[in-house]
Amino acid sequence: MSNPSPPLDREAKRRLAIIRHVEEVTGNVALTCRYYGISRQAYYIWYRRYLAEGVDGLRTRSRAPKTSPNATHVEVVEKIIYLRKNYHFGPEKIAMYLKRYHDITISRSGVWRILKRLDMSRLPASQRYKRHDKRWKRYEKQLPGHRVQIDVKFIEPIAGTAGRRGGRNKYYQFTAIDDCTRLRVLRIYPQVNQKTAIQFVDYVLQRLPFQVEVIQTDNGAEFQSAFHWHVLDKGINHVYIKPRTPRLNGKVERSHRIDAEEFYQLLDGVVIDDAEVFTWQHHIARHQLVA
Repeated sequence: MSNPSPPLDREAKRRLAIIRHVEEVTGNVALTCRYYGISRQAYYIWYRRYLAEGVDGLRTRSRAPKTSPNATHVEVVEKIIYLRKNYHFGPEKIAMYLKRYHDITISRSGVWRILKRLDMSRLPASQRYKRHDKRWKRYEKQLPGHRVQIDVKFIEPIAGTAGRRGGRNKYYQFTAIDDCTRLRVLRIYPQVNQKTAIQFVDYVLQRLPFQVEVIQTDNGAEFQSAFHWHVLDKGINHVYIKPRTPRLNGKVERSHRIDAEEFYQLLDGVVIDDAEVFTWQHHIARHQLVA
């Protein structure tokens, strides 16, 4: 016994009604087409399908091409779905990730179209309906290395440290502090950029006696794409705090304030040789403790 055909869709029913209108009412194709507001070419296409296949020939057919040589490969689509579901990456970050780790080139708009087609263009409900400022909260983990905060402090030029153009040298203190143990690592650099940030994070990973799982920074230029991907290449997750909320990096911010109050302000007006200005960093880094 053959399976019954599924019911006709709305458009197929309309086409059948037009054909029957010609056969049973007007007997004239032109009059019926004018009455229904269709072209005779369309009528005859449907009529030929009706003669060849019966009522099933009137069903709505897909307009998609039979072959799509430029279609995204199914393996790429699976990777996009995985990154979206598991990491909630947006189109731009998915495109960057695929290029860096899989050597797959796909545009941001191409990723968005795929997510749109799969009804995944919006974030999951747990993120969608939460106010943005409530997605972030400060907390303290009891596992060493679960989260390490990193920030940069600009050090005011010190009197007596002449630069190449006769001015005062500028320095930048990079500081990392573990959220659980409060162990701190710091280093001074004459420049602040992604290169020095990468050098510092490598130094931190060498000095800390435990494995780091997450590194947390603000949205500064020194912590952008080159730094971000370098951290990921180390097998460590990198997260940014919400813009304009330094309190979310509270532990390292507090340590910088202590440095300013208990050390840097004492250097005001003191002439110290360039090579000896920051020898104290080795003493602090060796103890790696903050108040």
